[in-house]
Amino acid sequence: MKQMIKIVLTSIVMLLVLVSCRTGKAYQQPQLDLPEQFEGSSFADTSSLADIEWRQFFTDTTLQGLIERGIQYNQDLIIAIRRIEIASKELKQARALFFPSVDAQVVGQITRPSDNSLNGISIKNFLQKSHIENYQAGLMASWEPDIWGKIKGQKEVALHRYLQTYEGAKAVQTALVADIAQGYLNLLMLDKQLEIAKRNLLLNDSFVIATRLLMDAGLTNALAVQQAEAQKQSTALLIPQIEQSIRIQENVLQLLTGQNPGRINRNSQSAGLVIPDVIQTGLPAALVSRRPDVRVSELDLMIANAEVGVAQANMYPALNITAGGGLESFKASNWFNIPNSLFGLAAGAVAQPVFQKRALRTKYEVAKLGREQAVTRFRQSVLRAVTEVSNALVQLEKSKEQESIAKEQVNTLRSAVVNAQFLFRSDLANYLEVITAQTNTLQAELNLAAIQRQEGAALVELYRALGGGWK
Repeated sequence: MKQMIKIVLTSIVMLLVLVSCRTGKAYQQPQLDLPEQFEGSSFADTSSLADIEWRQFFTDTTLQGLIERGIQYNQDLIIAIRRIEIASKELKQARALFFPSVDAQVVGQITRPSDNSLNGISIKNFLQKSHIENYQAGLMASWEPDIWGKIKGQKEVALHRYLQTYEGAKAVQTALVADIAQGYLNLLMLDKQLEIAKRNLLLNDSFVIATRLLMDAGLTNALAVQQAEAQKQSTALLIPQIEQSIRIQENVLQLLTGQNPGRINRNSQSAGLVIPDVIQTGLPAALVSRRPDVRVSELDLMIANAEVGVAQANMYPALNITAGGGLESFKASNWFNIPNSLFGLAAGAVAQPVFQKRALRTKYEVAKLGREQAVTRFRQSVLRAVTEVSNALVQLEKSKEQESIAKEQVNTLRSAVVNAQFLFRSDLANYLEVITAQTNTLQAELNLAAIQRQEGAALVELYRALGGGWK
């Protein structure tokens, strides 16, 4: 027993001598080259669109319903949430690495050596038997103290992977909210374009009737009627094309919300998004903490940094302490004879890897190179995030300018159609001028609807690029 205590005390002394030694280094965020404010932003402020909860940002009730259904049933988001649960289990297992391993065992063994072997001759001479029985029941514990920080590094890896799956789920939700909003805005644009096409079809039909009346009166010819009919048919052709796009867009939205293909009930008078007069983007440096995908990239760097420490610790000596105790007997009848059958053991061992075909050194060097790659990917993700915000700001600004010009163009061309029809009935303009005015007006109205959808899409993209949509 004294010898056992001596071994345990010696192991503890060795642990205290080496416990101050740690491998690897603490994580430090790499230096990032970020602008003071976003290009296209009029002022720098800490307030950001990303701080607004998506229910407050998207006020359209139909859109809110679609997003809520998407968050609940979207398959990609469900998979991401399952990854969180898996990583949580792995984190619990990593935390348990600090505790010793304990095994319970019950062994019954009979050994019958050869009569001509040394063991056989010895057994016959000393035990007057031809075999040996041994019965054992006990507990065995094994513990590796975290001298070099290897176990701590493994725990850090598991923790960062858990946080990475959590941020990954937020990134999936951010993208999902933006995709649903974009699809809904596209659906509203198609509804508006369908309304424009039907309204222009009625206008074309009126012109066809007027042209036929003039031909019957001998004031124009059959060619004018044919051209008017062709113009009407071109407009009519747009209707099934737009209806096809509407059905496909509805199916896309149903897929995003985890539903079977089908129609989407919506308010035909919905305005979609309200573009605020002042756009708050916050500071570029805030993207590192606001953007879930950037956080995923940084956590990937933290994992790579911890893995370097683990790989380095694997090259150093490992201290393993074992202890056990229980009951042991050569006879089953004496197995539980206490205290005579009691046994105990304790041991401490230090193992230093010497030659393993350079495997440990290679893993360490590869881990360091992996950390350098992770630094580059992290910086790239930050640069991409800043660029996406800047692009969305430019698109939003220029879309507003285009909308203003497009509205003036539509008003001008609508007046031109009225004037052309009046002049045509007065025989002061030919049918081609009327058809040209109608065609230009139709295209201008369709273009205005597309520009307004583009402006809303730019705002949604800015919201996503700033990291909004997961709250």
